[in-house]
Amino acid sequence: MVTLATRRGFTATEYHQMAEAGILTEDDRIELIAGEIVEMSAIGALHVNCVNALDDILHRLVGRDMTVSVQNPIRLQFDTEPEPDIAIVTASSDRRRVLTPKDVLLLIEVADSSLEYDRGTKLPLYARSGIAEAWIVDLDGQTIERHTEPQGGAYLRVVSAQRGDTIASTTLPAVALDVNAVLG
Repeated sequence: MVTLATRRGFTATEYHQMAEAGILTEDDRIELIAGEIVEMSAIGALHVNCVNALDDILHRLVGRDMTVSVQNPIRLQFDTEPEPDIAIVTASSDRRRVLTPKDVLLLIEVADSSLEYDRGTKLPLYARSGIAEAWIVDLDGQTIERHTEPQGGAYLRVVSAQRGDTIASTTLPAVALDVNAVLG
């Protein structure tokens, strides 16, 4: 007789309870994806510097009208809470709760070793949740991809910009980025 192992997923509430109990700490590089605690890849110098550049540029562009949230959770479903590198959210978001898709105006993932995971796992989650626009900064490919028009688990429109180009948000007219400035 063959016995198959049964997996038990976690809800976002249980995930937060583990943090409150000290099982998970702020130093753990993890996120909750479809009920599973997923270890994120280590952050290298290029990734850090790109996120810092984006944070600086975006703060100047959006001012106090919006909030630039860096590597903080967004609750997409009861069992899914990824931590995108950058999320531009409405300034009126309730500070007593985790952000949700209705708060999000634009998400940005910075990818070096995580490109396949960001494209294959996280983007479909964002699209399924109705997040209107998500970008991937591909450090190895030296490009920025803008994904828009979410339908089901995919974005129907993808625009790519490379060094020397400018890429503009479709949801936030004030956000137009020089690819060179982002990539360094």
